[in-house]
Amino acid sequence: MAVYEGYQLAQVNIARPVEPLTSPRLAEFMALLEPVNALADAAPGFVWRLQTEDGDATAVRAFGDDELIVNMSVWESVEALGEFVFGGFHAEVMRRRRQWFAHLGEPYAVTWWVTTGELPTLADAEERLASLREHGPTSAAFTLQRAFAPERAAAPGSRR
Repeated sequence: MAVYEGYQLAQVNIARPVEPLTSPRLAEFMALLEPVNALADAAPGFVWRLQTEDGDATAVRAFGDDELIVNMSVWESVEALGEFVFGGFHAEVMRRRRQWFAHLGEPYAVTWWVTTGELPTLADAEERLASLREHGPTSAAFTLQRAFAPERAAAPGSRR
């Protein structure tokens, strides 16, 4: 596992539910949220996740769209996040995402490096996702499939 001293990996992904979170169609997703979050919290390499006092982030509004839900977290490495996202129970739940969420037609997830101990903000997340959408993967905003090693002060929009 490539752990970079002084850096941790931030990630955000957004989704637009096909119906309100309180609808019967989303009931199963909402029931799975707590166990999936508990698995993340206990996963090797997990550092932090955005949450309200309810224990999740479904009430957080960002990206200028009140219908979107946001998931944001910090991990020790690309590999740790990848193992959680693409393995086990989380992957099973992800395979069913089209039941609950609309296709956005543009990137909906982005990763970037933060200095160890730094917690990303929603403004950071919005900036990084905008950078990925505009420039594609760079060292400042990338995907798990096309990850970059950390570079000092890689800013969104940089071509490094």
